[in-house]
Amino acid sequence: MKKKQCRGFTLVELMLVVAIVGILAAVGMGFYGDYVIDANRTDARSSLSQTATSLEKCKSLYSAYNSTNCNVALPLTSNDGFYTISAVATVSSFTLTATPVAGQPQANDAECTTLTLTNTGIESGTGANVADCW
Repeated sequence: MKKKQCRGFTLVELMLVVAIVGILAAVGMGFYGDYVIDANRTDARSSLSQTATSLEKCKSLYSAYNSTNCNVALPLTSNDGFYTISAVATVSSFTLTATPVAGQPQANDAECTTLTLTNTGIESGTGANVADCW
């Protein structure tokens, strides 16, 4: 009589597959975190644009960006709560700055630590890679 051959996986084969899946997951999570931080910058960009639009409306109605009649209350929190928007406004100019809120994922964004928008439309910021912030 012939013996039946058992088919299946050995423990070594199973451990090897688990190790490979673990390595791939660790690498993937690192990339995913970077994409989340990049995507959350949209919160700062859109909030800066909305605030700039409100200040432009003040300028057209009251001939000054810093008029007391304006309904733009600064500093304010961005739409998704990742950034604080602050402003330096004079009669004829403004500079808006988005700064990450401590404790939020954006606080770890070394590439774009702040984003800045002026009344002339100049987009800038601070960080290791400001060119990719906007």
